[in-house]
Amino acid sequence: MEIRRATTDAELEAFLSVRNAVWTRDVWAVTELRSLMTQVKEIVLLVAFEGRQPIGAGDTGLLAQSPEPFAHAWVLKSHRRRGVGSELYAAISTYAASRDKDALEAWVEDSDLEGADFARNRGFSEIGRELHVSLDLTKIDAPEVNLPDGITIVTWAERPDLIRGIYDVFVEAAADIPGDEEDEVEPFDDWLVHEMRAGPGDRPEATFVAVAADEVVGYSKFSLSQAQPTRAHHDLTGVKRAWRKRGIARALKQAQISWAKQNGYERLDTMNEERNAPIRKLNAEFGYEPSGERILFRGPLKGASGR
Repeated sequence: MEIRRATTDAELEAFLSVRNAVWTRDVWAVTELRSLMTQVKEIVLLVAFEGRQPIGAGDTGLLAQSPEPFAHAWVLKSHRRRGVGSELYAAISTYAASRDKDALEAWVEDSDLEGADFARNRGFSEIGRELHVSLDLTKIDAPEVNLPDGITIVTWAERPDLIRGIYDVFVEAAADIPGDEEDEVEPFDDWLVHEMRAGPGDRPEATFVAVAADEVVGYSKFSLSQAQPTRAHHDLTGVKRAWRKRGIARALKQAQISWAKQNGYERLDTMNEERNAPIRKLNAEFGYEPSGERILFRGPLKGASGR
């Protein structure tokens, strides 16, 4: 077995062949992977090969918002319990140590019980949990958008001049998401590149902005994928604190669902931190149904745990 860094298109395809086989809920194409690479401060992609066959993959790097390196490791089921995961963990730990870090944060899907056991057996502890919910658009009609008094909803494509106001909403809303309170907020220029213009999945016509007079008071955004042409993923839905509990988030959600129906999408997916009661309640009222969960673990570098 040999672990290599993935940089070429062929190596990225090898990386994705393993990731998508294990993380089946959210498959990516190279386009989405390259988009991710533009959203983070640093990223290292690893592929474990047996001869020419990719049998494992992993990634690690640094986000602008969090001080701890992120980490993922995936091993094909037919090649587990042969030390592949441990070698990926070692390579990821080497990277983290080179950045003077002593801990890793890793998301594990509930469908990958072996992955959760792998993390716990190496000293990782659960620090957060997100719930997947989905809406089957084939079973509903497009909702009417009920605008609160004094509110209009436009797309970012229609009003590109509103981008500074969208950022102002992001700053308030992101700080109020349970579990993200301590995350750093990127400066406007970095946020614009990483969150709004990271790739072809970030489309101005799929970003909806709630406006009161000339003030942006809320927005909602889709993240779209070439690998999943009939599914759209909700990104952030946020409303300024002073404008909450007026039905603005509901109107934004209605606008999103209506747009997705009109544009041929069949399913909407999103993830909600389990303590985020307001958005979970809103999604339930629209008929979003549970579709799994993922667990956030934090733990030591390999060697530091004594294993």
